[in-house]
Amino acid sequence: MQDSTHSRRGFFIAAINALGGLIAAAIAIPAAAYLLIRPKNAGDSGWSEVGDMSRLQVGKPEEALYERKRVDGWRKVTDKATVWLVKNGNHSVTAFNPACTHLGCAYHWDASAKEFICPCHASAFSIDGKVLAGPAPRPLDQYVTKIEDGKILIGSQVEAGSDAVGSSRG
Repeated sequence: MQDSTHSRRGFFIAAINALGGLIAAAIAIPAAAYLLIRPKNAGDSGWSEVGDMSRLQVGKPEEALYERKRVDGWRKVTDKATVWLVKNGNHSVTAFNPACTHLGCAYHWDASAKEFICPCHASAFSIDGKVLAGPAPRPLDQYVTKIEDGKILIGSQVEAGSDAVGSSRG
């Protein structure tokens, strides 16, 4: 009679351990997949349409409002953003990040002075983004651009403005 009690107890202990292992696996496998496997970018090319080339005039900066798609953790978020566009020629455009390189304030185009002006700390930038005055440490940051079927597309990555002339800083 002692053998049947011992075997029954052993069976229940094994069943409880197996059930505990199944519960642990049910929790651990999705958690590991969440932490280790990157989400797929379903059809997101990283480019945002910001305007039409035919609406821009050469040498006249225009601020454009557009919808950008970004990944916030595991969620895809669409929000509104702005960009400054400068048409350089029939097939060339420069897109500037709208934040001043000093402290990130919003700047604007002053048509009479023909320069971008940051009202917060008096930084000034030329039409090609170079620093003219003020405490800004580098030229305006730019987006990578491309033109497809007359539409202006910008990349999601901002390229930091670099000062080729100012490389001899000491």
